[in-house]
Amino acid sequence: MDPSQVAEAADLWAGTALGFDQHAEADLLLALRRGARLFPPLAQLLDQAQPVGLEVDDTHGMALFGSLATDLGGVGIEVLIPSAMTRTVRAAAHVEPPPGAGDQPPTFDLATVCELTWKATIDGEVVSDEELSALAASRRPLVRLRGSWVVVDPTVVAKLGRKDKISATDTLAAALGGTVTIEDEAVEITVGGAAAEFAERLRAASRPHELAEPDGLVATLRPYQRRGVAWLSEMVKIGLGGVLADDMGLGKTIQLIALHLHRLEVSTGPTLVICPASLVGNWQRELARFAPSMQVHRYHGPQRSLKNLNRGDFVITTYGILRRDSDQLAQHVWGIVVADEAQQVKNPYSSTAKALRRIPAEARIAMTGTPVENRMTELWALLDWTTPGLLGSLDSFRRTIAIPVERDRDALTTERFARLLSPFLLRRRKDDPEIAPELPPKTETDHPVTLSSEQAGLYRAVVEEILESIERAEGMARRGLVLKLLTALKQICNHPAQYLRQPGPLASRSGKLELFEELVTAITDAGDSTLVFTQYVKMGELLITRLAELGIPAQFLQGSLSLRARSEMVDKFQAGEFPVFIVSLKAGGIGLNLTRATHVVHYDRWWNPAVENQASDRAWRIGQDRPVQVHRLISDGTIEDRIATVLNQKQALAEAVVSGGEAWLTELSTAELGDLVRLGTEDS
Repeated sequence: MDPSQVAEAADLWAGTALGFDQHAEADLLLALRRGARLFPPLAQLLDQAQPVGLEVDDTHGMALFGSLATDLGGVGIEVLIPSAMTRTVRAAAHVEPPPGAGDQPPTFDLATVCELTWKATIDGEVVSDEELSALAASRRPLVRLRGSWVVVDPTVVAKLGRKDKISATDTLAAALGGTVTIEDEAVEITVGGAAAEFAERLRAASRPHELAEPDGLVATLRPYQRRGVAWLSEMVKIGLGGVLADDMGLGKTIQLIALHLHRLEVSTGPTLVICPASLVGNWQRELARFAPSMQVHRYHGPQRSLKNLNRGDFVITTYGILRRDSDQLAQHVWGIVVADEAQQVKNPYSSTAKALRRIPAEARIAMTGTPVENRMTELWALLDWTTPGLLGSLDSFRRTIAIPVERDRDALTTERFARLLSPFLLRRRKDDPEIAPELPPKTETDHPVTLSSEQAGLYRAVVEEILESIERAEGMARRGLVLKLLTALKQICNHPAQYLRQPGPLASRSGKLELFEELVTAITDAGDSTLVFTQYVKMGELLITRLAELGIPAQFLQGSLSLRARSEMVDKFQAGEFPVFIVSLKAGGIGLNLTRATHVVHYDRWWNPAVENQASDRAWRIGQDRPVQVHRLISDGTIEDRIATVLNQKQALAEAVVSGGEAWLTELSTAELGDLVRLGTEDS
């Protein structure tokens, strides 16, 4: 409301109110008549020749704080509440651990059930017991307290003085975030006693000092790695897990090795690392290099056994073995269980995630270089494994955190969640000059290529044929056809022989292959090595065939190879025995150390930028001392080109792609899909 249009009624009748016309008095009387139908006390004013005001009791006054004010506004009477009357009695909570037994002081751990006591507050100040008794005795919604009027909600009064029970994880979340969700309501909370001390210890762990290299580690850690080991050590010491989320290539593996060595004297059991099959060899190499005296067991293959394990041993296994042998693994008490590339268990309902939760451990650590790849509910899955119960149930987390942050962009909830999360997730980035100042630059280039006439003809024919079928289909059948279309178009963009399932010929049929040949030939002639990623095994085989025709030595790492064969390939490439290493994106896009390469080629596009970045970081990581060039081959005017534009320019859609891969494309209308997939030279 415009302040210049507000005046005392007495001034209006006296003619001293400014800014009102000759109809103002009549308008006032008419408004009061309309308002009296909704709020009967106003009828008293109509008995006065020049009404200026009236007194109302608490009940009628309280009614003006509710929907009545909106109703009166609809008939021309706006209700203005003085700020002094908008003070409200609120319920706040205080949590303490239960008293200690006998003369022992109270203690706190994750098994503690704490006591929550409700207190009344006004403007953040606690209401005394005497004032609280007066509030309860008045049984009125509007009372005079501390020299002013305050609003009293009966549901708030009902809570006061009540004592409830609260879990240790909820207490910890409250201590870190300042609020806790009770009965679907965010409640301000204070935490005292041993619980507050525990929370402060946790905060201190998130500001770690540098821990010196442990005995047995044949390496000099960087300062940020020493801080990482110190943080991990503190989290394990106080019985909590955590997520080590350093960028790819910053040495998460060596930090875990150092942690194991640091805890040899105090650990209750061996360390178990669970990783993708392609990383078993990498873990073995890193352990042999940095901790040669350590007893390492590879729990994999038909002869695998967990017999004769000692407390200080180190066991490596895969997610596949975890699913099959969860009973055997659960029979041992592990000091630490590590989930490497933990995005493998981001679905809490998967058989892998369920098997992982069965393994007992003193502490659990998740390792992932891409926490931002996941939806917030997937982040919940990681933290609910490392620190069960910290974020509450999945439904509660969705309702109180994920939706307000992701959909509503609620700044307060985002800040509160960040406070809660920060002690449990440690993330350092490679582009921070304080972390890895010696890391060489990385240059990324998108190379547009033109389809050959054969490719263009196939592309148009497939678009027309499958779009016509999509138009007639519904539900799951339609989604399946959309995915079939996307796959076919990507294969045609790669090479007609891939789509047509032909062994050849390969030369002069694909614009993308021709540019690839030029790139790889120039790189090899310069004495450099190239890492090539494709998501298709068939395309990898075709590239191997074509490079052999050109006389360029190359090998192909893909999922059907044994762990030994994969490890031998990696070692040979790192030793410079062949210059071009073609890697299936799913089989080798994570965890491998391939710093021999100074060029990375993404032959085909993955709709998830985080996956591509992970793959590129096989070469751009600690240990790389030369600049790295990343090349993305994009067929001009095609689905590849348009998706690249979406990923680069439309962040909202890019986030959808990151979260859901190609699934979002299946929900497009046929017209929208047609605009996306038709060749750029065609009319849409």
